[in-house]
Amino acid sequence: MIKKTTIKYTDYLNSFINNLIEDTNIEEKLIKIKNTLLTTKKENSKVLIFGNGGSAAIASHFSVDLTKNTKIKCQNFNEADLLTCFSNDYGYENWVAKAIEFYAERKDVIIFISSSGKSKNMLRGVKMAKNKKISKIITLTGGIKNNPLSKLGVINLKVNSKIYNHIENVHQFWLLSICDSIKLNKLK
Repeated sequence: MIKKTTIKYTDYLNSFINNLIEDTNIEEKLIKIKNTLLTTKKENSKVLIFGNGGSAAIASHFSVDLTKNTKIKCQNFNEADLLTCFSNDYGYENWVAKAIEFYAERKDVIIFISSSGKSKNMLRGVKMAKNKKISKIITLTGGIKNNPLSKLGVINLKVNSKIYNHIENVHQFWLLSICDSIKLNKLK
């Protein structure tokens, strides 16, 4: 008989809180992202953000909040018609790269969210961004220690957890804290 191990909610929540601040450089990285986004606004460029599944929902939430609350143009690519068209015509592993090929410009910021850091469509998207000489690449990952995506950005945020809801919720918290920081102009 397999013995079930239980965990207290307080332990689960404390694990989440630790994931938020485990990276000793997280504040520096969040400030660097904030400043990158503010530069993008000054340059009249835009932010493109990509994710799969729950990360796509996070991308949508961040995109709307960033655009509405900070006046920084941000676009996510979660429309069913675009996803199914690009996936059908170019393959699911290539749809992000194709969206970047068609929509991204050199001064844009591109954010890739992948909880595992192994999503082929995100990895190919980074390759396309670099081929287009886009230098402002930000990644948000989790899971395994040295996942491939976590090494490809100029700024890389990683959650050291294998619990997908922790990873995704930490990503959302970090991104929305950046929106609040810009909007409130009080967080430093």
